[in-house]
Amino acid sequence: MTEDQQHKKEAAVAYDYDGDPRWADYWSNVLVPSHLAARPEVLRHFKLKFYQRYVDPDLVVDPLSAISSPRSSSNSEPRVQRRSATGGTTTRQQSPPASTASRSSFRMDPPTIQFLANAWVTVMAVLAMFPFLPYALAEKAYRLTLLGSAATNLYCIANQHGAPATWNLQGLQDWLRSIFETTGNDFLYLLYAFFFVSASIPLKVAVISLAIRSLEQVVYHLRRNFSNTRLYRKYLDKPSNWVASNSNLLKSLSANAEIGLGFLLIILLLTPQRNIIQAFVHWRLLKMMYALPSTAPYHRSSWSAIGRRVNPLIHQYAPSLATPMAYLQRWFVS
Repeated sequence: MTEDQQHKKEAAVAYDYDGDPRWADYWSNVLVPSHLAARPEVLRHFKLKFYQRYVDPDLVVDPLSAISSPRSSSNSEPRVQRRSATGGTTTRQQSPPASTASRSSFRMDPPTIQFLANAWVTVMAVLAMFPFLPYALAEKAYRLTLLGSAATNLYCIANQHGAPATWNLQGLQDWLRSIFETTGNDFLYLLYAFFFVSASIPLKVAVISLAIRSLEQVVYHLRRNFSNTRLYRKYLDKPSNWVASNSNLLKSLSANAEIGLGFLLIILLLTPQRNIIQAFVHWRLLKMMYALPSTAPYHRSSWSAIGRRVNPLIHQYAPSLATPMAYLQRWFVS
């Protein structure tokens, strides 16, 4: 390693990852088995990859070596000794049965299950928003999108945290606190999907953020596991690269859709289709998204843009609303 790379690596190790809101979002999108994610060398590797991507592209990151446990003698492949014609013995290694190898290659591990679930959510969301689909089919696709997203987020939480250690109030509080601290994004969108799937009125704009989130997860899995396949290189390489390179744009679009949905729910309060509980819960979720590190930069940027447009109009045409709006802003950011 050159001296320049050594300095770059030292700077990467000393970087304040917890203070960078992009790190929480990056780490939440890394699909690593739970027994490996806790290892320091794995966390250090992905921190260096994050630093290389967002801070210093010239940093050279060594590949993460495969971590495997040593095989015991009982699990080693059987060897068969055969006496040769000259009287000596030759040893040949017996290959495993073809059926066993086939089963192991198609094992449904957690990342694969999450990939399939996110692909399902993405397809259903596209069908739900397709303008020429019959209303009954579009509404069914809308419900399936929300149910699929809720199931996916619940599976992610269960896969990483399991069940509570104790089934009492303190145990549940500790379990929920650990979920919100490590997988807060999944928990928020679980609540988001649950409350909209239980509503009587289908609001198609609600699936935009779910579709974007699932699409990013699908693209990440495809680029990580299928980038060398011919089908991917021929049909999916350019769309996947576009999604990956425009991640910030898509997250901003998602934040705008969620905020716009909040204002739509307020407007619906003036109609017979009002749902007070749904509007209240959604605005509480918006408040949490404003504070959560993985979503805060995009929501704060959207709210700043809204403030730059709305505040001058309020001061010019409705100055009496300035004080109530100030109270609402203090509640929202507190």
